Amino acid sequence: MKIDILTIFPEMFEGVFGTSIIGRATGTGLVEIKIHNLRDWSDDNYKSVDDKPFGGGAGMVMKIDVIDRALSELRKPESKVILLDTKGKMYNQKTAETLKNEEHIILIAPHFEGIDHRVHDNLVEEVYSIGPYVLSGGELPVMVVVDSIVRLVPGVLGNPESLSEESYSEDFEVEYPQYTRPAEYKGWKVPEVLLSGDHKKIAEWRKEKH
Repeated sequence: MKIDILTIFPEMFEGVFGTSIIGRATGTGLVEIKIHNLRDWSDDNYKSVDDKPFGGGAGMVMKIDVIDRALSELRKPESKVILLDTKGKMYNQKTAETLKNEEHIILIAPHFEGIDHRVHDNLVEEVYSIGPYVLSGGELPVMVVVDSIVRLVPGVLGNPESLSEESYSEDFEVEYPQYTRPAEYKGWKVPEVLLSGDHKKIAEWRKEKH
């Protein structure tokens, strides 16, 4: 899988994708991630990527022409272009499960007051929101989406069985409670059934608690 990210703050991603599971995925070549500065496709001396909104209003709006030039260079026939925006469909685990099968994903992180809506209508395949709240930009949502997808790519996790038993998987709405040693701490005890060694009862308890 290849992932390209368009942002005006590439420094926000420095070090984020080089550690943990994503670092393992990129290190082994299972996933390739590239961060691109959208200003590289600006055509003026100031490297502008935004302008005042038609009709007036507060803030600035990201320009369609800059984004179009970037996508024209990065997009391939197999590419899926995704915009992260509060106006989009709610992103969830089922979406991540679908996207893990894509060969090439391009993610756009908007900033300022928004992005020219012609991007929504003409340049992307999907628009997603990660929640009903406002952030200062699309960089954090992009990171969330990348993490949720990469961990599902075959071969990335050492124990694929864990994917079938975690929160929001097909079989479990919410993952059951987990405990580890010590069995008692400050009077707080691990449920007895988990210490019983009775796998049938443990399975029933977990099903009840999910």
